[in-house]
Amino acid sequence: MAKRVSAAQAKARISALAAEVAYGGQHIIIERRGKPLVALVSVAELELLEQGQATSARPQGALALAGAWREVEDRDMDSLAEDIYAGREKDTGRPVDIEA
Repeated sequence: MAKRVSAAQAKARISALAAEVAYGGQHIIIERRGKPLVALVSVAELELLEQGQATSARPQGALALAGAWREVEDRDMDSLAEDIYAGREKDTGRPVDIEA
């Protein structure tokens, strides 16, 4: 899990944070007003990212989700998609009471 620091903290501690990334394998997210702004990663990981290679042997996020469907047959996937679309056609939405 990435360590999160504010932009002010990063400015004050950039040398220490750089050492954590370069030598400790840490990932650091720098936030501004509580929102992620940039990430510090090692040069080796940056090179892998630029080459389009994963930095971990285990896919994460959307890539992990995509890999979960790898063993599903195409015909089963097509059937699932048809079921989803059929369900959407039948769905008339939920009744909403707008009285206050």
